[in-house]
Amino acid sequence: MAAHRAGTVVSRGVADFLRHLRERNSSPHTIKAYSGDLANFAAYTGSRGWKQIDHIAIRGFLSQLYEKGLSKTSVARSLAAVRSLYRWLAQEGVVEQNPAKLVATPRLPKKLPRVPTIEEMNAVLDGEMPEAAAFPERDRLMLELLYGCGIRNSELTGINLADIRLSAEAILIRGKGKKERYVPFGESAKSALAVYLPARQATLGETGKNTPALLINQRGGRLTTRSVGRIIKKIAVAKGLSPDVHPHTLRHAFGAHMLEEGADLRAIQELLGHERLATTQRYTQLSMKHVLEVYDRTHPRAR
Repeated sequence: MAAHRAGTVVSRGVADFLRHLRERNSSPHTIKAYSGDLANFAAYTGSRGWKQIDHIAIRGFLSQLYEKGLSKTSVARSLAAVRSLYRWLAQEGVVEQNPAKLVATPRLPKKLPRVPTIEEMNAVLDGEMPEAAAFPERDRLMLELLYGCGIRNSELTGINLADIRLSAEAILIRGKGKKERYVPFGESAKSALAVYLPARQATLGETGKNTPALLINQRGGRLTTRSVGRIIKKIAVAKGLSPDVHPHTLRHAFGAHMLEEGADLRAIQELLGHERLATTQRYTQLSMKHVLEVYDRTHPRAR
């Protein structure tokens, strides 16, 4: 914090920016992170004024962070803090342009999500719904559709009763960019649907409401994506899965498990509603990761 005591142009600007964040009631976590990152930036720039700091100087600041052993994630966070500082300075009329915009964000390694195994998913779906399930008939159907059809959370909550084609065992799904596709559902989802529909009707009868939505809350309104996330996490934890499980994890599991069982990549692309095959190919990585784990665990020459 020596730069702040010296009262350089940059350190004064940083102090004003942090004061602005506090006045705006920004989260203490954000303020703390920005304080540390911007103190380092002020120390690096020293007595330079704003006009003397260009994108090359900011790149030099990031290089120094790498030399100190900081990870790509930490360096990316520091750059984000500097960009936010400059954005505010521009709003205040202190600077005319944001040189931090010209600096590329460090490429972060893409982490593949940890996908539950086929056995883990079967254990969740074949057993009774846990006590944590407030509306067990609906919650089982949610799990069956997310894992059995590989749909997105927003697609799930957008399903209307009229979108279900029982005779064809398919559901009309409205995906990204208002694109529509039909996804098939199996016997498990069909059974869950048969159990849920009377419970849905009874709930609507009690509330005196009517809605086109397939999935409803206990007040008779359409279920929100936030509620779905909370319910899935609660059931996953109660069933012994990782607390990191969320609706998208089940979509990943759908793709990875279909691939494991020999499904064609293009068919999976169609079912998931991916625009590009490259997106679907991530599931090859997920599946390969699982294959390697099995190999390491079971092959006598791997140990």
